[in-house]
Amino acid sequence: MSPRPAAAQNPPALHSDDDLRGARLGRPSYVWGFGQERRFDLMRPHWAEPPAPMLDVGCGVGVYLERFRREGMSTFGVDLDWVSLPEAAAEGRAVAASQAETLPFPSGTFGTVLLHEVIEHFRDDAGALAEAVRVTRPGGRVFVFAPNRLYPFETHGVYWRGRYHFGNTPLVGYLPDRWRDRLAPHVRAYTRSDLRRLVQPLPCRVLHHVQIYPGYDKISRKWPWAAGAVRALTYLLERTPLQAFGLSHFLVLEKIPTG
Repeated sequence: MSPRPAAAQNPPALHSDDDLRGARLGRPSYVWGFGQERRFDLMRPHWAEPPAPMLDVGCGVGVYLERFRREGMSTFGVDLDWVSLPEAAAEGRAVAASQAETLPFPSGTFGTVLLHEVIEHFRDDAGALAEAVRVTRPGGRVFVFAPNRLYPFETHGVYWRGRYHFGNTPLVGYLPDRWRDRLAPHVRAYTRSDLRRLVQPLPCRVLHHVQIYPGYDKISRKWPWAAGAVRALTYLLERTPLQAFGLSHFLVLEKIPTG
């Protein structure tokens, strides 16, 4: 599959303004839980030295900004969501409205740049990734979490008969592109080779690329014992070839000097 050049061009009607916003812009992490902490711990061994300052592209309400700030880092976030940004700013986080494809920072500004489950929503995913690398200093790191095309469920919802249906829909990613894109025109999903093609022309090298399974926080709220069992099983699978079917790609890029 080749990533589509644009997402959410003219999707069918949705149930509400909130559905529209969530489908087109994504639904960021609103609270900090086990899944977010696990992803933070996955990034930690790959931090640059020093890792600050840190930029979160598509920061939402800023939960990752707050977590990095607790490590003593200066942080900054950008987003286009007119609902999330004021909430992030109200918490004292440094944020601004900006498109990911045209970041308002000089080249080489940041030691850490995070794109957490957002690149799939950008109109120009290649351009957004190139901008993330541009604003990273040589030796700095870009962390990308993105939907895995091989995960058995489409977690962003689908359009069916002119209506948007939120929730997990099985096997959408296994359909041919023309059918998958009719059901989910608002969001991309990536194979391993898709992401590598986005990275290939950029001045960076891949330090780490794996697929990871979910945090199961929703299950944990109702059935903690079940969440523990599923975590134990699927995190074991991450050490086997079956990691290929995980929920998300986790990609670590290192900016290399040019010229």
